Amino acid sequence: MKSLSQDFEKQQLKVGRDTLFNVLREHKMLTLRKKHSARTTNSYHRFYKYNNIIKDLKVNRPNQVWVSDITYIRTVKGFCYLALITDMHSRKIVGYDLCDSLELKGCVRALKKAIYQAKDIRGLIHHSDRGIQYLKYPHLLGQLCC
Repeated sequence: MKSLSQDFEKQQLKVGRDTLFNVLREHKMLTLRKKHSARTTNSYHRFYKYNNIIKDLKVNRPNQVWVSDITYIRTVKGFCYLALITDMHSRKIVGYDLCDSLELKGCVRALKKAIYQAKDIRGLIHHSDRGIQYLKYPHLLGQLCC
C-alpha cells in the first residue's frame, strides 16, 4: 500500500482524512470493510423499565447525573466490553471497567470505581440506556449508591 502524503507535500496540498475519503467515494475508489459489530443493548426484555427522569433535567453541577453505557472493542481473540460511567456535566469518565463479557459484573465494577473516587454524590442520579445488565439486578446497583 502506498502512502500519498509525500505526493501531497510535493504538490503543496493539505488533504484531511474526510476530504480524502470524499474524493475517493466520488470516484468510486473507496472500498468499505464489512462491519462486524457486537450488540450491547437489548431493549426488548421482560424486566421493568424505569422512567427517564433526566429527560428535561437541567444538569448544572458535577456528580448530579452519571450516565452509563457499554461499548465493545474488537480484538484478535474476539470482543471485549468497556463499561463506562460518565459525568453528564463535565463529560469526564468517572468510572470504567474492561471485561470479556456483557454481564453485570463489569458495570458494577465501573460504578464502584466511580463512587470510590467521587467526592460528594448526594442526590446523584445514575442513568443508563436501560439495557439488560442494569435491569436484571437493579437492587445490586442501588446498594452501591445508598
